[in-house]
Amino acid sequence: MDIKCWGSRGSISVSGKQYLKYGGDTTCIEITAKSGETIIVDAGTGIRHIGNSFIESNITRYYLLFTHAHWDHILGFVFFRPLFFSKVKIMIQDRKFSGIYTRDVLNEVMKPPFFPIGLKDLEADIKFEKALNNTFAVGSIKIETIPLSHSGGGLGYKFIEDDKSFVFLTDNELGFDHPESMGFDAYLNFSRNADLLFHDGEYTEEEYKRKKGWGHSSIQDVLDLAVKANVKKLGLFHLNQYRTDDQMDKIINECRADLKKKNSVLDCFAASCNMAIHL
Repeated sequence: MDIKCWGSRGSISVSGKQYLKYGGDTTCIEITAKSGETIIVDAGTGIRHIGNSFIESNITRYYLLFTHAHWDHILGFVFFRPLFFSKVKIMIQDRKFSGIYTRDVLNEVMKPPFFPIGLKDLEADIKFEKALNNTFAVGSIKIETIPLSHSGGGLGYKFIEDDKSFVFLTDNELGFDHPESMGFDAYLNFSRNADLLFHDGEYTEEEYKRKKGWGHSSIQDVLDLAVKANVKKLGLFHLNQYRTDDQMDKIINECRADLKKKNSVLDCFAASCNMAIHL
């Protein structure tokens, strides 16, 4: 499978010369199956760019999954240009977010006074699919899910193809159990032996002391999880909105030094906009 990150910033999109390396767009991941299907995870501001890419490449059929419905994961949906083409078919995961189904979530943000047009005005063939939940398949990719430890809940994903696995656990707090949390050991088992793990790493240890219970993990907890799970590559995700490129570089260097002291061969980096990985 091919994985591309179109946005990894958390909470709100940012801009400026201090964010050029890792990017300022919020969560959007593209996954392409060996069998040709295209999966999008989350509709943060990064989905604008993926939409332009699809138009240029004439890709007209895709699946859209959500981790949860906080603003930074859905606010790019209305700017996803393929929605305005009748030849496009998009299958959207249908599930409840705090008791509200996906269609109603999108309807709420696409109505006055928030936006001038609604779902009914879009040209694309949009289907809401309840089958895109629990354990399911999209083409040659098998997909497993796990509830996240986050305020308001959420869903994590494992994408498996040809014995290779990509685990995506953003907005997941390892040091505090929210109501839907499965606990540290469950996330460890879910990530075990993953070829690639993208995990929420919003806070340094010092920051986390002041933000415990906010729904995001300390980087040290994420490193601990990845090492214990025998993950091969770890991409820190949900990058703090104030974290500059230089600050992120410093954190990654510290992580690598810490892993070296532990004799770990884990490859650790920060997930950045336009980063592409083949498994």
